[in-house]
Amino acid sequence: MKNWKIVGFVATVVIVLSVPLYLLKQNYMKKNNPAELSARATYVGKEKCIDCHRREYDLWRGSDHDWAMAVATDSTVLGDFNNAEFEYNGKVSRFYKKDGRFYVFTEGPNGKWGEFEIVYTFGVRPLQQYLVPFPGGRYQCLPLAWDTEKQRWFNLVPAVYPNEDVTPNNWLHWTNQSQNWNGMCAECHSTNLQKNYDLRTDQYHTTWSEINVSCEACHGPGSAHLEWAALPEMARPQDTNYGLVVQTSDIDNKQYVKLCVRCHSRRSFFDKFQPGDSEVLNYMIPQLLRAPYYFPDGQILEEDYVHGSFVQSKMYDNDVRCNDCHDVHSGKRKFEDNRLCLQCHRADLYDTFAHHFHKKVGETGEPLMLEGGRKVVQVGEGALCVNCHMPGRYYMGVDFRRDHSFRIPRPDLSLKIGVPNACTQCHTDKSDRWALDYVVKWYGESFTTRPHFGTVFTAAEEGKPEAREGLIRIVEDDLFPVIVRATAVSLLGNYSDPESRKVIRQALRNPESLIRYAAVRVYPGQQPSEWVQDVAPLLNDPVRAVRMTAAMRLTLVARQFLPPKYQPSFQSALTEYRQAMEYLGDFPSSRHNLGNMYANLGQLEKAAQFYQNALKIDRQLFGTKVNLALVYNRLGKAAEAEKLLREIIQKRPWMIEAVYYLGLLLAEKKQYTEAAQWLEKAARDPNANPRIFYNLGLVYQQVGQLTRARKILEKGLRLYPNDASILYALASLYLNIGQQEKAREIGNRLRKLYPENPLGQQILDYLEKMKQ
Repeated sequence: MKNWKIVGFVATVVIVLSVPLYLLKQNYMKKNNPAELSARATYVGKEKCIDCHRREYDLWRGSDHDWAMAVATDSTVLGDFNNAEFEYNGKVSRFYKKDGRFYVFTEGPNGKWGEFEIVYTFGVRPLQQYLVPFPGGRYQCLPLAWDTEKQRWFNLVPAVYPNEDVTPNNWLHWTNQSQNWNGMCAECHSTNLQKNYDLRTDQYHTTWSEINVSCEACHGPGSAHLEWAALPEMARPQDTNYGLVVQTSDIDNKQYVKLCVRCHSRRSFFDKFQPGDSEVLNYMIPQLLRAPYYFPDGQILEEDYVHGSFVQSKMYDNDVRCNDCHDVHSGKRKFEDNRLCLQCHRADLYDTFAHHFHKKVGETGEPLMLEGGRKVVQVGEGALCVNCHMPGRYYMGVDFRRDHSFRIPRPDLSLKIGVPNACTQCHTDKSDRWALDYVVKWYGESFTTRPHFGTVFTAAEEGKPEAREGLIRIVEDDLFPVIVRATAVSLLGNYSDPESRKVIRQALRNPESLIRYAAVRVYPGQQPSEWVQDVAPLLNDPVRAVRMTAAMRLTLVARQFLPPKYQPSFQSALTEYRQAMEYLGDFPSSRHNLGNMYANLGQLEKAAQFYQNALKIDRQLFGTKVNLALVYNRLGKAAEAEKLLREIIQKRPWMIEAVYYLGLLLAEKKQYTEAAQWLEKAARDPNANPRIFYNLGLVYQQVGQLTRARKILEKGLRLYPNDASILYALASLYLNIGQQEKAREIGNRLRKLYPENPLGQQILDYLEKMKQ
């Protein structure tokens, strides 16, 4: 009886205590529902994390994320500032300290030499860079960096821009926008980085919560998590992700990889990152697998920062994620040898001579001495999985980065389309044919017959008609990685035939946002009704990059063709596009894009202003100069337009757009003889577009040279057999010279190819009237 009373008393106490705990839990959940948490949570700093997460903190200390950026002090600066000198191209820069601060004497703005204080370090291994403050809130990255492995100064320019003459007035010079920390680098080297660029004043007010990549850079602002942790254990809700804005556990590999994509990808930010936003295209646009960033088979070419490679891989397709190989807090690999791969792959199948045909560490052999002894390959390196399946390239001169597409070496593709392969990247003294012979000997002839999207992409980049069918097959095959299919869509924009246009239209409705984005970028609509039917619905797309790009593309269509129900969505999405370009307004390309937007909207003075501002940042933007010339012409400034086009051609005689538009401008001025000469030059270019042949044909008709007009239009039709403008111009010419049957043939062809376009039927109707 006594025991029963005690049990009853204890139970009563638990129940009484549970009531206020329940109230605590309900109150917490009310304040921290997912819809409000991201907006309410604030950054608290890593110091608040240490007590509970000491192990993770200790792993993070000293990592690349920890060293991502730091105030320049004796403990953070690794370079030699003991009056060290570095000579490049006969010019000597000097590094020294003064009053406890770090300085460099080197070439500055406009080529003037001077003293510049270094206030921040940037990165740690295998190189450390240094930031110099400039007016307007700018910080610029010195081109002279410290090699932390070889303990030496070196110049990044010849390594990163080997074919450029980087003079002080070049956009690539360290004092100019290309090497600006605020816009080029900052977002991935600090926590809660806010760029805060003011387009009106051309100034930055950049801020961060923590100078390096700390806890909240990945987990999001932590104030609500501290509130959750402060609750009694029984009062903590179990379904709120511990009060964290970003979920990093109990997620699949697609979600996990998206946690890292913000920084570990080649991409373009167009807005501030919002922690917890799982849709990448709401704030950035990943680079597709196109030149000059990737080889045609998807291998890394430029600095691509892992993501674009990894999402092509079978690993990604089979649910492998970053933390399967890397410790996420230290950034280090879990193992430095084949044990890393043998976590999943069977050693008895893959870690054997019968698979890799190379000697292992400890076996008898001699190292390979290559390139006159400059390259030494030790015994055992050929048996490492990563050296065959993750070959790499050097970036920034000394930084070796591996390709994360985990591919099988394909020397056959090297011979077919000129891409690298792991075999001859190691055996630099051998040929691709030598490598292929061994591959066939070891793995069989069937190895060389495996299809690869790289052959299709190569042909498509060259504009070959036979690539079209392969592109369509890739787009429609769900087994290809999304980034490969999106790239195929972008390349399909080079083709104007009905089947290609149909596939692009279908891609506008694809469930993958990256594919929809690629499709709207290259949408080939010809009639306003097509644009309204196909593109206007995307103004309400849930993904920001898709809807704002749809709005920008719709600026090509006169507003009166857009039904009233789409007008508010169009205005809203176009505002998003303008805001995105203003966020990126410190880059000349964004000012160029704003110029295009205003030109399409008919606001020509604004367009000219943005083109001119883009050219103030980078005088080498010749495409912007061409567009500015076109706007000048529309503003009635034909003389200025002609002068600018001739200047472009003088400096870039191969620039077909300038040649073409100069020909058109001269035709408008009725200077038909010279116009024909420039258009003929444009038509001889291998990349001549169908409009060149169309307009040249019209010029020859205008001056009565009908035979030459027919020949040039027929040549254009042979190159572009389905182009509507050439077909219509040729039909009109045939009517003029009395070849009605040929005109009828083209009318039928137009009606079959473009049933929604009335031109074909109009030609046929006209021919019927001629009979009467």
